[in-house]
Amino acid sequence: MSLPITVFIAAKNEEKNLPRCLKSLEPAERTVVLDSQSTDATPQIAHEHGAEVVQFEYDGGYPKKRQWALNTLDIQSEWVFLLDADEVVPDALWAEIRNALSGGAADDAYLITKGFHFLGQKFVHGGFSHEAVLLFRRGCARFERLIDDPSGLDMEVHERKIVDGSVGAFDTPLIHEDFKGLKAYIERHNRYSTWEAHLRKAYLDGKTYGQESVEANLFGNTQERRRFLKKIAIQVPFEPLLWFLYHYIFRLGFLEGRPGLIASQIRRHYISHVRAKMYELRQSEK
Repeated sequence: MSLPITVFIAAKNEEKNLPRCLKSLEPAERTVVLDSQSTDATPQIAHEHGAEVVQFEYDGGYPKKRQWALNTLDIQSEWVFLLDADEVVPDALWAEIRNALSGGAADDAYLITKGFHFLGQKFVHGGFSHEAVLLFRRGCARFERLIDDPSGLDMEVHERKIVDGSVGAFDTPLIHEDFKGLKAYIERHNRYSTWEAHLRKAYLDGKTYGQESVEANLFGNTQERRRFLKKIAIQVPFEPLLWFLYHYIFRLGFLEGRPGLIASQIRRHYISHVRAKMYELRQSEK
């Protein structure tokens, strides 16, 4: 029996990742691929697996792709599940979801861990996996409304969800593994660093990320704690080095071997790029 869940998959040129994702979604009532004008076989693959395809054209500002889908599309199911094309839902997670939804005291939203896989390896160490609100009752969660930045990204990057109601958590992580290679991975994070540079600058200039955002709270849920720690990190010197030490030494990323070193180095470079772009933005104002 299918679960009353509509799955939204954000995609653009995801022919290498999408088949694995779609094959793992059989328990869901409905699957919709939110496509950004892919030029590869992404739409065909979606149709072959019984998913709907909705094309999204971004006009700038808020909402971006996934919030637009929540605002615009006709959602009949009680629950919404947000995924990326490089994520797979394992059977054990579906079992947890089924148990939670069939009980009489289900929460309004659930945190799910994005289990980090990198260079063909499942990471146990390094602290690269993280939780996010991905499953929620229809109408009970929305993305933060942050600054309107000029990065041109049509999809939410690291925006968190604002939940009207209770938030639970599942134990089984998603399998988060990108098969498009390091070139695509690094190029994507280069675009993300432009977005984050504008976001950080807005916060440092005005102590706000935008019109509506998750509150920073050291003693709150995972989203609130991450926001609290990020607000501290962006103001300390040597931040790129600190992130490398955090992942590689403190969170034992070195136990993952060469992939752990590479992932920690990429994280350090990402933060370096963010801060360099922030400097460039400030110089352009002078």
